[in-house]
Amino acid sequence: MINIQKAAIIGCGFVGASAAFSLIHKGLFSELVLIDANHKKAEGEAMDLSHGRPFVKPVKIYAGSFDDISDCSLIIITAGANQKPGETRLDLVHKNVAILKSIIPEITGRGFEGILMIVANPVDILTYAALKISGYPKERVIGSGTVLDTARFRYLLSEHLQVDSRSVHAFIIGEHGDSELAVWSGANVSGIDINSFCELRGYYDHMESMEKIYRNVRDSAYDIIERKGATYYGVAMAVSRITESIIRNEHSVMPVSSYIDGPYGLTDICLSVPTIVGQNGAEKVLEIPLNESEKKQLCDSAGELKKIIENLEL
Repeated sequence: MINIQKAAIIGCGFVGASAAFSLIHKGLFSELVLIDANHKKAEGEAMDLSHGRPFVKPVKIYAGSFDDISDCSLIIITAGANQKPGETRLDLVHKNVAILKSIIPEITGRGFEGILMIVANPVDILTYAALKISGYPKERVIGSGTVLDTARFRYLLSEHLQVDSRSVHAFIIGEHGDSELAVWSGANVSGIDINSFCELRGYYDHMESMEKIYRNVRDSAYDIIERKGATYYGVAMAVSRITESIIRNEHSVMPVSSYIDGPYGLTDICLSVPTIVGQNGAEKVLEIPLNESEKKQLCDSAGELKKIIENLEL
């Protein structure tokens, strides 16, 4: 029996702890289980978070084990090796697939029937691996995908155009990594296409601005890691936002990493594209209009991931 108000976070490093912090502020759960290979670390995080309970909606936060997860509505996996300075997300693949191979059987062995969200990197490959290892229906296994990249994109566009980022509508899709692409053809500010809005703001050198903003989005994680060693607040808020759509059954459209077999001409891959997200997980992958250049970039991005997947033993 699923308890819609109970969730678990596996991995209590910077990302897992920050996600827990963000989630308790959303007030979505009455019970939050923290699990880590270092049980004392999970206990410490649970204690620290619990001391803020008088400031948020009532929630029981505790360090638990896999025996506590069977009735969770959502399990969030952040466990994995961290990306080091100069290291790409794809460099992490073999270390983190091995970690996933140890975690997923523990979950499936407890009769878990909720949604599995993968956050550890490389998220698209790990989402695919989690889907194959678990044997769960494709809707129930999603990755945080390019939800954070899309937020970075909207933020940078909003700064460039001096407009509320919530009024900017644009997606980053493909791999959550170096081959991701910006869907410029569909970008708009409250219905006004992006180039027209740029001209309203006095910007006419579109290609130069587009390239600069895209590079800043793509390289954001590297820039942050170089400065402070890790990224965690942004992705924690992205995880919290995805969780909100699942638990409140919002049917929000977000570029989560989901299984694709047909849309965009892609087959048997997990990739970040706009998807309707609700209580059943990835409810429908949306095939949004792309121009020819964007279609090619998306296929190239998928190709990069396929090369890695082919070398994995799943």
